[in-house]
Amino acid sequence: MSLKKFNPRSAVLFLFMLVVAATRIVFSSEHTATSPLSNFTPIGAMALFGGAYFNKSWKAWIFPILTLWLSDIFLSKLVYYHEWRLFYTGWYWTYLAFALIATAGQWLIKKVSIKNIVIASVAATLIHWIVTSPGCVLIEGSQYPKTWSGYFTSLIAAIPYERDFLAGTLLYSGVLFGIFEWLQKRYISLQVAIKPGH
Repeated sequence: MSLKKFNPRSAVLFLFMLVVAATRIVFSSEHTATSPLSNFTPIGAMALFGGAYFNKSWKAWIFPILTLWLSDIFLSKLVYYHEWRLFYTGWYWTYLAFALIATAGQWLIKKVSIKNIVIASVAATLIHWIVTSPGCVLIEGSQYPKTWSGYFTSLIAAIPYERDFLAGTLLYSGVLFGIFEWLQKRYISLQVAIKPGH
């Protein structure tokens, strides 16, 4: 790859998400795996961050999903299954929610501000809550009946988890957006290039 084609902004954004995904691994344990604290993670913030800053749609989806997938592989080995797994049961519901959260980041954070980050974090939590719950109902051996009643019961049961998901999204979003906005002001190479005539 030539230096002219190297994009430091994309590289730094991806590095940010890798570092934050690593914290998800470091702070996870078998004790928190089945508690609401299992949802106090940076994954919502990672998706919003990627959606807001990557100026190409495919990067806004692929890079956050890649970091989620890599951290999931390590968590499968170190915390959940104690073996290397590329995917877990019902993974597609989480990844669909993740892609939708990245899209919310694109739409809701046109300009980075505390208000927009809070709104986007609430939207991310609602998306995660609604989209991942079918996975709890439809997977083999689910404690919920495969009915609308079962789905709504799973939504109610998920409230403590989604509360922690919101808290994690707000905290990590504040860190990610705050640091990157500060870096953009210090380093011109991290700012979005403006084409002549715009």
